[in-house]
Amino acid sequence: MFIDSHCHLDFPEFQSRLPEVLANMQEAKVTHALCVSVDLPDFPNVLKLAEEHPNLYASVGVHPDYEDTPEPTFEFLVETAAKHSKIIAIGETGLDYYRMGDRSYDSMEWQRERFRTHIRASISSGKPLIIHTRSASEDTINILTEEGAQKIGGVMHCFTESYEVAKAAMEMGFYISFSGIVTFKSAKELQETCKQVPLDRMLIETDSPYLAPIPYRGKTNEPAWVSKVGQFVAELKGISVEELAITTSNNFYECFHIDRNLS
Repeated sequence: MFIDSHCHLDFPEFQSRLPEVLANMQEAKVTHALCVSVDLPDFPNVLKLAEEHPNLYASVGVHPDYEDTPEPTFEFLVETAAKHSKIIAIGETGLDYYRMGDRSYDSMEWQRERFRTHIRASISSGKPLIIHTRSASEDTINILTEEGAQKIGGVMHCFTESYEVAKAAMEMGFYISFSGIVTFKSAKELQETCKQVPLDRMLIETDSPYLAPIPYRGKTNEPAWVSKVGQFVAELKGISVEELAITTSNNFYECFHIDRNLS
């Protein structure tokens, strides 16, 4: 029924309770989840999860927050993405200036170069992009445009920006994914944006173990709770939970070029 389009089941929070987490998914009618890579040393664990569980997928990439970590090359990303059918995306990648602090704009050039490498690998490999953007939406959209990301598309994950940013991304073929943040009482502007994003361009996610939705806020998030995100968004948009679940699941298959008959 539901699909969690973005989670991190390889993180330490899940290592001792993975069978329980997978059982909770089944009980909550969450059929599939995409386990997203954040750095290269931990990528083998992400891929192992996808290989061992038919309803899990993997991505390959390095998060923009990870500065002191092996840098991914274009060749590595392309070759790795091509090796396995369960690797369905490049990322998560993008820009994050939130923690820039007193550092200069020029000091963040490493992030912008890493982002460009991921976009080029995505286009070359035919695997869509998973985009992270925080306090950097203008540069994110500009670089996506400059690098021709409209050729491949993907998803703006854990979206918290304005509708104008969403519209610019959608015009390049990107889907907009809403996490548990949209359920927060403080997220009124994001809720208005969610109302405006067309259902056929929308995904839902947990970003677990982070950002647990209401009524679980403050707890360790898990893929089963994407159902709570779906229920909230359905009410927000004035549609049935079933319609929300079916459409966002179909969107997931379309976004990541998955034959749903084989999933």
